[in-house]
Amino acid sequence: MNAVLIYSGGMDSTTLLYKYRKEISLAVTFTYGARQDKEQTDCAVKNCKILGIKHLIIPLDFIGKYFDSSILEGGAEIPHQDYDADNMKSTVVPFRNGIMLSVAAGLAENYGLDTVLIANHAGDHAIYPDCRPGFIEAMDGAISQGTYENIRLLSPFCNMTKRQIALEGRSLGVPFQDTYSCYEGRHIHCGTCATCRERKEALEGFDPTKYED
Repeated sequence: MNAVLIYSGGMDSTTLLYKYRKEISLAVTFTYGARQDKEQTDCAVKNCKILGIKHLIIPLDFIGKYFDSSILEGGAEIPHQDYDADNMKSTVVPFRNGIMLSVAAGLAENYGLDTVLIANHAGDHAIYPDCRPGFIEAMDGAISQGTYENIRLLSPFCNMTKRQIALEGRSLGVPFQDTYSCYEGRHIHCGTCATCRERKEALEGFDPTKYED
């Protein structure tokens, strides 16, 4: 496998970065006007430097300009209740993964790579339509059919929980202190937004994160 990874700098995609470090030729971070863009991108840059992996940062500014989501700058308030479908629906960025996967597929073909890696997981299925297995299967087919070398989409964590990913990351030596999750986008994780709560549960027992609360 010779892959491009869609790499946010969060704990899931960082675990994927370390798991497939020998097969990843390119990592790409997309900035799109999210509150957490800077903190996550800083983490992505750091981890790619540590592993010596080529890293691109590509702005998708039109998302922040034309789309609505609470995680975007100027959006509605970030949910601070439990991580569930009703509570988290405001954080959906319409077809975000579809947009990013399309760009990543073009990069893969441009650089002569054969695989696109994405770190969606089972905890996202109820909330985010573009994280579900059916979507991943459909995009795999579209990317394969739309590229000369039949590039494939691989989603190794699609049916894993965030806790399972965290445990795998621990076994791989992932520096979780150099990953970022908070939807508020503060320098220190707020500790109370739904995504921070999910992070705390996943990393329970070995969480190096500093939280405000």
